[in-house]
Amino acid sequence: MEENIHPELRDLFSVIPSMLISKESLQGMRESLRQMTSVQGNEKAETIEKYIPGKKGDPDVRVLIHRPKNQTDVLPGLYYIHGGAFVMGEADLMAATCENYAVNMQCVVVNVDYRLAPEHPYPAGLEDCYAGLQWFVDYAAELKTNPDHIVVAGGSAGGGLVAALTLLARDRKGPKIAAQFPLYPMIDDRCESPSNKEITDNRVWNGISNRNSWDMYLSALDENDEVPIYAAPARAKDYSNLPPTFTFVGDLDPFRDETITYVQTLRQHGVPVEFHLYPGGFHGFELLVPNATICKEANGTYERALKRALHPAL
Repeated sequence: MEENIHPELRDLFSVIPSMLISKESLQGMRESLRQMTSVQGNEKAETIEKYIPGKKGDPDVRVLIHRPKNQTDVLPGLYYIHGGAFVMGEADLMAATCENYAVNMQCVVVNVDYRLAPEHPYPAGLEDCYAGLQWFVDYAAELKTNPDHIVVAGGSAGGGLVAALTLLARDRKGPKIAAQFPLYPMIDDRCESPSNKEITDNRVWNGISNRNSWDMYLSALDENDEVPIYAAPARAKDYSNLPPTFTFVGDLDPFRDETITYVQTLRQHGVPVEFHLYPGGFHGFELLVPNATICKEANGTYERALKRALHPAL
């Protein structure tokens, strides 16, 4: 693994602790991730916590609304879904990032705090995400947001939920999504791709953690049940009429091959796609060494594309 890591990432890689996810290690990893939450936001943004109605029979869904202070204009909307393998993470983890999006890209961000497996397996988290998106559209006027121009974004499991949400919104004839940004998405529960089997180092996201997380996420399904496409979007056969898509992945990410297959199939179904593959990048590399040239390139390309999607007239 070390010899294939991008040179700018090797020093960090050498000191990353083991991070294998299992039912036994989950609580400790959740707490470690919570401690990484940044309390330093953007002083030009305001953040509002709100509980909105969930699906009928489900609990209310917590969302964080991030927007520029003293907002007067109607702005495009960004619906953000955090990552965490469907089993950890929270909206607060990405609050500072979402505040920066709100200010730097002049948009209103709704950051959804969906329920996690294994306590709440599929479809709980996805239904929370759908309820949040529907609320965003329904209350667009109150939020000073254009309901016809909402972009959906997220990374890893958040990216998988983005991909699932666009399928669900299409098939339910629900909210129109202007563009989707499912970064290195977690979309294939079969875990059979070469890249999933190839990445085994416990210092980074690997095939073993991936399998364990999928098992927790899908634990409510019977063994003989067919896995729905809204749980694992890689199982979908029809990607037509989905929104324009941007994504990237490192070539040392277990999700490399499923991401490549996903973007190829999207394109074959007529969906506009922008895709980038970063040599020597492991899962989430752009978040861990933000000053490295490869990370600046990945983040800069993503942010420019996101800004174009939010403000296509610029």
